[in-house]
Amino acid sequence: MVEVNEETRAELRFLGRAADGEVGAAFVRWPDGRKGVLTRGFGSLRDLRRTADILGTARDSGLPVPRYELLAELRDGVGVVQERLPGRPPPRVDRRLLDAMIALIERFTGVLADRTDLESPSMYLLESGPGFCLHESLRRYDGRTRRLLDWVQEVGGAEPSAMVGDDLVHLDYHTGNVLTDESGTITGVVDWDGIGRGDRRFGLVTLRFDAYWQLPGSSLEWFDELLASALPPAALRLYWAHMSLRQVDWAIRHHGPAETERWLALAETRMD
Repeated sequence: MVEVNEETRAELRFLGRAADGEVGAAFVRWPDGRKGVLTRGFGSLRDLRRTADILGTARDSGLPVPRYELLAELRDGVGVVQERLPGRPPPRVDRRLLDAMIALIERFTGVLADRTDLESPSMYLLESGPGFCLHESLRRYDGRTRRLLDWVQEVGGAEPSAMVGDDLVHLDYHTGNVLTDESGTITGVVDWDGIGRGDRRFGLVTLRFDAYWQLPGSSLEWFDELLASALPPAALRLYWAHMSLRQVDWAIRHHGPAETERWLALAETRMD
């Protein structure tokens, strides 16, 4: 916050660390009393200005997303001060929350129809991503992860090999990235570092992976039936391969064998 104030003379006041999923964020107050959330953005200043513009389009369509109120280029990244939306992270994850998040995805439909300047996000099935979706970790780890990687690359070489569409896409749409009020109504969707133009239904697959983690032992057959009805088989296969690669790679590099095993077990349920 000190560096942001030095660069911009914003005179922000620190209110406290943000918890419950907003890792690395801090609550701040503007001189006029408005509250904000300070984070360090991923990407260049140009990238973040584009994100701010896209979120403006999303707000115009009625979606509960934050306004980017300040962008400051710093020595080691970009400081972002976002509007602090009402609500708080959900106190529990249950079927009601999942249903609400699934319903909200439909409101992403066609939001970016006029943004033909944006490319669809890569699934990284044929080459490693920038700090995530790394192929090398799966290739090195063991026989199961090598088999998974072989399948991921097979999917990447098939059709469709990329996401298509003109919907707004939140690339990390999980229960830690929404806010709710006391009644359980969703009041905000946050953490838009992963943003794209493509198929809103990708968020269903992201949320299915999160539900598996958040609700261990629960039957999610209803969610699998939803995926089967909402997505063509080839698209579901594509998105499942991406999320499998993403979660298994991250677990290998950051969390260890137990979590790696758990994500592998889910990934393998849809391997051909």
